[in-house]
Amino acid sequence: MTEDQFTVAEDPQATIPYVWNPAAPEAEPFFAALEQALPLDDWNAAEVATRSDVFFAQVNQLWSTATLQETLTQRFATRVPQQLLTAIATRAQQVLSSSISLADQLVQCVQEALPHLAEDDLHVLARPLAYAMRGNDAPIESTLERVRSVEWDALSDVEQARLSLAIARYAIAELEAKSEE
Repeated sequence: MTEDQFTVAEDPQATIPYVWNPAAPEAEPFFAALEQALPLDDWNAAEVATRSDVFFAQVNQLWSTATLQETLTQRFATRVPQQLLTAIATRAQQVLSSSISLADQLVQCVQEALPHLAEDDLHVLARPLAYAMRGNDAPIESTLERVRSVEWDALSDVEQARLSLAIARYAIAELEAKSEE
């Protein structure tokens, strides 16, 4: 099949400008024309390397955010609304590269989702998750166990904050583990 055999339904005169079989001999002129149109010849090797590094860093960030959202959804979707999980995943990705303390990162991850709680109150609730406590090897799990397993709207404000902060801590831990790989 060639390009001439395909038409677009809305405009029968328009053809699809892509060679469907890149291994076919008639595809070579198509790809040669594409390469001629690409202005990479004006760039030096350092510029190509820099731009490609920036591009792939952005792709990796988008990919890790999507993967994190899937992980959070699998683990917490029965307890928390999807919009909150998405907001926490997005915010965790943003605060991870900042140089602020873990407690501040946790608060920033949930602050927009819980605007009715004061920042100082969120800091108090974030302390057990952010700072090592004696005899508490699994602060995320112990926090999750303390919050009732009921619908989100049935939780108190403090329980919603605790659960959100635990999810934020889990998200940051996941991102840190992936960045070490």
